[in-house]
Amino acid sequence: MAGRLPKVSVNDLLLMTTSKALRQHPAINASWQEDFILQYGSVNISFAVALPSGLITPVLFNSDTLGVRDIARLTKELGERAKKGELKPEEYAGGTFTISNLGMTKVEEFTAIINPPQACILAVGQTQHVPHVRDDGSIIAQQRVKMTLSCDHRVVDGMVGAKFLETLITYLENPLTMLT
Repeated sequence: MAGRLPKVSVNDLLLMTTSKALRQHPAINASWQEDFILQYGSVNISFAVALPSGLITPVLFNSDTLGVRDIARLTKELGERAKKGELKPEEYAGGTFTISNLGMTKVEEFTAIINPPQACILAVGQTQHVPHVRDDGSIIAQQRVKMTLSCDHRVVDGMVGAKFLETLITYLENPLTMLT
């Protein structure tokens, strides 16, 4: 149907919030270059797509400037073309950060391997309902997801990675904070 808005997935929201968090933490959006650290001027997020022969990581270029509907449209298009073997090399090269999301499986958490020359990769597990104790002591069921950030410590140390994850969590829990 022409003009129909794309369906937005949890992965699309994750790509958008991660893009915005990378803009706030440029040290994460970097790579090791033998004798110096290169901080990228643009945020180009790669996202893992499973193929029978292994993974491929199409790139959302300038993803921090895209709205969630644009991200949804592009991830669907790139993902479908990746599965058909139709991606051009420039569509899966040039990423500055990668997200590997296994949320559609029963995997709760995992550690992803960094895609060189990138300095970091975010591994995302399955969303689960877990008990949460509120400030008033009441208990509610809340959706939670485990995420692991793998970092090349020549570029990003643990505290820098933790600050990035704190921002990402804030954006996921309170999306309006991305507007400030």
